[in-house]
Amino acid sequence: MWPDSDRTQELLRDAKQGDPAAIDDLMERHRDALRRLVQMRLDRKIQTRVDVSDVIQDVLIEANRRLKDYLENPAMGFHLWLRQIARDRIIDAHRRHRVSARRSVDRERSLTAPAHDDRSALELFSHLADGAKTPADEATDRELARKVEAAIAELPEHDGEILVMRHFEQLSNQEIAQALGLTEPAASMRYLRALKRLREKLNLENSSLDASEG
Repeated sequence: MWPDSDRTQELLRDAKQGDPAAIDDLMERHRDALRRLVQMRLDRKIQTRVDVSDVIQDVLIEANRRLKDYLENPAMGFHLWLRQIARDRIIDAHRRHRVSARRSVDRERSLTAPAHDDRSALELFSHLADGAKTPADEATDRELARKVEAAIAELPEHDGEILVMRHFEQLSNQEIAQALGLTEPAASMRYLRALKRLREKLNLENSSLDASEG
């Protein structure tokens, strides 16, 4: 989901030396990943009221403003830092529009529930169902993806969050641990517990999970 980290590191070194072109390139090459993140994380109803491009632009402006401080103390990977700013903007949008337009955004939706990512939802279902193929019919696949998304939304927030980070944002266990402030073993255990609870939600209790960690 996120751009190649080696090139990002080169641009970060150049940006730290004050190269404005490197800063522009750094932000621009993360725009598409930010778009996917915002489209996935922002409530569908709110997306009818808020332009995703405006959210992305706000994120990039804030990242530019704070970049100097980040370069002096990069406590996490650049994409994780950028992701954190995006998450804050998405939370702000949810709060603002649920207060100002409660009638039209009428149902609380967990920030961990993914949206518009049927492929990732189907891949997660296949993982849960011990590698079983999903139906070939497009409408059936879409309904199955919605069931996975709905089940994630019903999980405790920390369970849903780690599943979305792993299967929808495609973050590694190491990156998840860093983003959540956990040790890698703790992140791994939380992920496996979340998988088990999601499997139970989807009535897949009898399937064996592939518990391998990457």
